[in-house]
Amino acid sequence: MNPTMTLNSSSRTLNIELLALDLSTCSRCTGSLSNLEQAIATVQQVLVSTGTVIQFQKILVESEAQAKQLQFVSSPTIRVNGRDIILETTESRCGDCSEISGSQAGTACRTWLYQGNSYTEAPVGLIVDAILRETYQNEAPVPVVSSPIAVPQNLQQFFQDKAKKTSSCGTTPTASTGCGCS
Repeated sequence: MNPTMTLNSSSRTLNIELLALDLSTCSRCTGSLSNLEQAIATVQQVLVSTGTVIQFQKILVESEAQAKQLQFVSSPTIRVNGRDIILETTESRCGDCSEISGSQAGTACRTWLYQGNSYTEAPVGLIVDAILRETYQNEAPVPVVSSPIAVPQNLQQFFQDKAKKTSSCGTTPTASTGCGCS
């Protein structure tokens, strides 16, 4: 799927966003992206027949300032019409993001609670539920309240460690290693 895609043209629009620290090597982020694409494909026929447009955007969060501006509190995050699809953020150590940042303490990334189980990738069923809930919740869209947030400590640490790792290598990070070093 393209970074921004429109599946139909009509009067009702669902804006779906995936926000992530990494979209090339982190299994939580890439797995959640794959599951999100599968969920969109699953509900596509229903939404097309109801005249609903899906606009999908992938957002790579690359700095603490960008995280603050986007009100990004955990990676990966999926939002439908500006609302996180889960109410409570839970996290566990993410080996991929810990390696990308070079963090000695490790980076904590999102876990997904769905039907009594915990997942490291957003489950397709959870995403489908969220899309359908948002589609049929109200005919009139509910405004998203936007207030400043403090970037959580684990994200601050991720960006600081990643910057240190990059500067110690003296080169630009690569997608596969997170570092310009061999």
